[in-house]
Amino acid sequence: MYYNYVLKSKKDGKRYIGFTNDLKKRLIEHNKGLNKSTKNRGPFEIIYYEACLNKKDALERESYLKTMWGNNYLNKRLFNSIK
Repeated sequence: MYYNYVLKSKKDGKRYIGFTNDLKKRLIEHNKGLNKSTKNRGPFEIIYYEACLNKKDALERESYLKTMWGNNYLNKRLFNSIK
């Protein structure tokens, strides 16, 4: 399984979108500052994730979630979580 995930920084409140095949391990890596893109923004919490059966689908979904349309989808989907 591959997972698309959305993290919310507890430091600045901003979101980060990514994908992985090990969600728990990836969250630990983000919180330890091992990811270049999020190094100084932790700690993080997972506010959303989706599972895909294959890597290609997960990569395509990640790309979509990073677009304006994907951002609108997430804002509607997570309305109560991002207040």
